[in-house]
Amino acid sequence: MNFVEELRWRGMIQEIMPGTEEQLLKERTSGYLGIDPTADSLHIGHLVGVMMLNHFQRAGHTPIALIGGATGMIGDPSMKSAERKLLDEETLRHNQEAIKVQLSKFLDFESNIPNKAIMVNNYDWMKDYSFLNFIRDIGKHITVNYMMAKDSVKKRLSSESSEGMSFTEFSYQLLQGYDFLHLYRQNGCKLQMGGSDQWGNITTGTELIRRKESGEAFALTCPLITKADGGKFGKTETGNVWLDRRYTSPYKFYQFWLNVSDSDAEKYIKIFTAIPQNEIEELVKEQESAPHLRPLQKRLAKEITVMVHSQEDYEMAVTASEILFGKATSQALRSIDEETFLQVFEGVPQFKISKDKLSGGIKAVDLLSEDSHVFPSKGEMRKTVQSGGVSINKEKLDNFDDIIDASFLINGKYILAQRGKKNYFLLISE
Repeated sequence: MNFVEELRWRGMIQEIMPGTEEQLLKERTSGYLGIDPTADSLHIGHLVGVMMLNHFQRAGHTPIALIGGATGMIGDPSMKSAERKLLDEETLRHNQEAIKVQLSKFLDFESNIPNKAIMVNNYDWMKDYSFLNFIRDIGKHITVNYMMAKDSVKKRLSSESSEGMSFTEFSYQLLQGYDFLHLYRQNGCKLQMGGSDQWGNITTGTELIRRKESGEAFALTCPLITKADGGKFGKTETGNVWLDRRYTSPYKFYQFWLNVSDSDAEKYIKIFTAIPQNEIEELVKEQESAPHLRPLQKRLAKEITVMVHSQEDYEMAVTASEILFGKATSQALRSIDEETFLQVFEGVPQFKISKDKLSGGIKAVDLLSEDSHVFPSKGEMRKTVQSGGVSINKEKLDNFDDIIDASFLINGKYILAQRGKKNYFLLISE
């Protein structure tokens, strides 16, 4: 597999240094990508870089995931208008371990293949490097003029909202450049990959390798991922879409991908999956002939949910989605866990029902019109039942005076009432 060709058709190349493709075709090459450990989970904004490493390994090369423990203590000024909060070592180490677990789903760190993935932390080689030695060994090789010419620096200094740039941040590109030099020396690493905002930092590294080692190193960046409507990719009303289920449940994760627009689905399925080109082209044709079936979104959501979570999580997410939008059964309703159940019905009207009343049994007409306000009156309730428009726990209610008791409770606590096709109500037993 030609790595550069693979990225090119997937729309994942913004800038590439001359000679990069030739180097990768010539021999197995080590290449790295930096990940900022500011949280103990990656979010989907990180996935573009992670997929670059995934394709890199599949092409037979050696991927190096660099956790920026040292650089994370400073904060990259690229694309930022203000300095970030600095993290302590204990937090950084915890974040690193959590991130490695997530990366293991995309990269092979364990097997005996010759190009197994490597994880490093730049804190390990920076923590004992004295300031004096660093500015003697590294600082003298890169001029201030060269550093000032970088877009990330120029934008920050010219921004009206910016309060300027501290020396700490200004030195960031030197530290990242030194990472590349260190990996070049220790791992024979000749390529650095990253987002388009990293081009300036990456080329500082190639320049340092040229000046210090008379060596040749290469750079490749991917474009910033955007949404078709111009909105920021990966952000929802509740914030980032995370890979860790503690922050974004598998159901919400699945829903995010399932609900992307048609044009975004066609773009994202190339970037965020390893599905081959011919298969994606077939899916695009299917989408064009039957857009209402949304084959692109369904396949995208499946691939990425299984990869990040599991087949079981994907199946539960599908079941949960069908409850709201499909012909799910009472059995399906009882099969999902409480957390997912509550997320599916987030925002629907809720009513508290006495446990005592349910234990003795209560007529459906009383439950839905007196003990809750699913219906404004018993008469309307009767009429809707007669026309087949009322369901309890996804099963049609045949008679308005059927008895509802504690055996109807889902997870020992909930009853789902449905009026018509789209009006849901959650009765909570207390």
